[in-house]
Amino acid sequence: MFEKKTDLKTAVFFADGCEEIEGLTVVDLLYRAGIPCTKVSINAEPEVTSSHEITFRTDTTIDKLDFDEYDMLILPGGVPGTPNLRACAPLMEQVIAFHKAGKQVAAICAAPGILAELGLLNGIPATCNPTRDELLKESGALLSHDNVVVSGNIITSRAMGTAIPFGLAIVEHYLGGEAARALGENVLYYT
Repeated sequence: MFEKKTDLKTAVFFADGCEEIEGLTVVDLLYRAGIPCTKVSINAEPEVTSSHEITFRTDTTIDKLDFDEYDMLILPGGVPGTPNLRACAPLMEQVIAFHKAGKQVAAICAAPGILAELGLLNGIPATCNPTRDELLKESGALLSHDNVVVSGNIITSRAMGTAIPFGLAIVEHYLGGEAARALGENVLYYT
């Protein structure tokens, strides 16, 4: 049973071809932590098919989302999921607006490349999937190989294998380090 711990809300955006683990792991951890999280399809319908041909249903579609209700936008990676997110003009407008307003933006795997292309990583530490290292460096990011990097209002992470620490970093942003550690212990991430 979901027990809300904050009134601030997150939205995770899913495109066909996404890396489902990178998005759904975060959704699961936020749910367990009591952080409101909406799964959003950028498709016309709420169904999304991942890069591994797993079809799942989101809570809503981007055209029905009121971005003003949200504090954080989360972008999972995957190919062609990341290029599909990048091609979604309404989402890109909101990512830029959120960053400019000092609201939170988080991206994992190939998706930090979107932030690099938008010019949001210039001069700040960030990480990504190794396939996007050059893109981040060329954009002026201070490339890190840490699993998760928190730089002001931007959180980046490396790949499917770092989805749990990525989700826990988001939990820590909302509820603090102790809550994130307790959740990590509860799911046996810290053993």
